[in-house]
Amino acid sequence: MTTTLEKPLRREIDVEGQPYTVVMDAQGLKITRKAHRRGIELKWADLINGDAAVAAALNASVGDEQG
Repeated sequence: MTTTLEKPLRREIDVEGQPYTVVMDAQGLKITRKAHRRGIELKWADLINGDAAVAAALNASVGDEQG
């Protein structure tokens, strides 16, 4: 039996020596460098529909332009 995701679940991961925060909630997933606000967001519907790669690329390019 699985548990319904009712409130955000926050975990820290290490990617190539850099700490990141991963937050999962009912809408999707957000990965942000530790101590930063902007990150990559993926909605569950995009991931299921196969649009996740496009959404991630778009978020990354917009994030690069903003700073």
